[in-house]
This record gives sequence, C-alpha cells and structure tokens, in this order.
Amino acid sequence: MDMDDLPPRPDDALAMLRRQDLDPLSVAELDARVAALEAEIARVHAHRERAVNHRASADALFRR
Repeated sequence: MDMDDLPPRPDDALAMLRRQDLDPLSVAELDARVAALEAEIARVHAHRERAVNHRASADALFRR
C-alpha cells in the first residue's frame, strides 16, 4: 500500500489547520497567519525544488 493511499492521520498538522475556526481571529492575526502560511509555502517549494534537482542529478549519474 502506498503512503499516499492512506487516510490522513487525525493529528496531521494540515488537517488541524484546516479545521481551526478563524472567526475569533482579528484582522491582524489573520494577516500574520497568511504571512506565516506564505512563508511555509515558499519553504515547501524550495525543498521540493532541491528534491527534484537531487533526483535529476542522481538519474544523470546512473545513466552514464
């Protein structure tokens, strides 16, 4: 079974984030949350790019 086929764990950070009630947050708190999430998205994109480049380097090495 592939890990992607498994249902998300109930304590999954993303699932908890999605379930959080945003109503009690102020505009400033919402802005801070958006900034933090955008920074996390940038971090994930950078990590993904490094993983893709690493994979391409490994593939190129073993094709020789």
